[in-house]
Amino acid sequence: MKVWTVANQKGGVGKTTTVANLGGLCALKGQRTLIVDLDPHGSLSAYFQLDPERMEHSLYDLFAGTATAESLLCETGVERLLILPASIALATLDRQLGASKGMGLVLRRALQGLTERFDRVLLDCPPMLGVLMVNALAASHHVIIPVQTEFLALKGLERMVRTLAMMQHNRLCALSYGVVPTQYDQRTRASVESLAELQRCYPQQLWEGVIPVDTQFREASKRGLPLTVLRPWERGSRAYRQLLSVLDEMAPAPTAGAVTHG
Repeated sequence: MKVWTVANQKGGVGKTTTVANLGGLCALKGQRTLIVDLDPHGSLSAYFQLDPERMEHSLYDLFAGTATAESLLCETGVERLLILPASIALATLDRQLGASKGMGLVLRRALQGLTERFDRVLLDCPPMLGVLMVNALAASHHVIIPVQTEFLALKGLERMVRTLAMMQHNRLCALSYGVVPTQYDQRTRASVESLAELQRCYPQQLWEGVIPVDTQFREASKRGLPLTVLRPWERGSRAYRQLLSVLDEMAPAPTAGAVTHG
């Protein structure tokens, strides 16, 4: 079972869109796929018509120790694609449980119990460093960092790279990552110059393609389906197919390396 985390310490860069569309593609390929909403805002859950403000049971219950991951699985409307939904209660985790011993490994342990059920897991992170992001990075084999092609988003990338460097101290192996330019509009100077800066600063980690600005992403989200499932011929869908192909080739397979500190 491959576990990929989608993270950036800035909001609005396309994390949820990336998880939903890569998850949809994996399911279409016949892979049993789980997507996990670790953001208290619950954007991924809302994408699939689950209200994070009204969820009776959610990922919060896993961290509170009152439910198993298996019992929290929800349908998405896409065959072979399931979700562990978020609720706004996740926002209280750092205050309630963040300092408790072993809280950094809750998700990793839960996913280990699902290895026979899923082929692929994609984790959607909140845009801040806390117990939820630590859990995602601890459970992950590879990190995907979507970066909106505008200069303010580059600062979020810098913070995220520093966070990954910190995490290396708690692992027996390196945590690999790749940078994915998103919301790219070749007609704007900001996009063109931001992409050039990414190419200059992250030549080894940067995916050579881009996820373009495409209003069809918004239309698909209104339908509660990934664009890659609803309209696979759209340019945004084609871009995510190219990305998944590269990730399948480049992202490391699961190894024995793991987090050693909770």
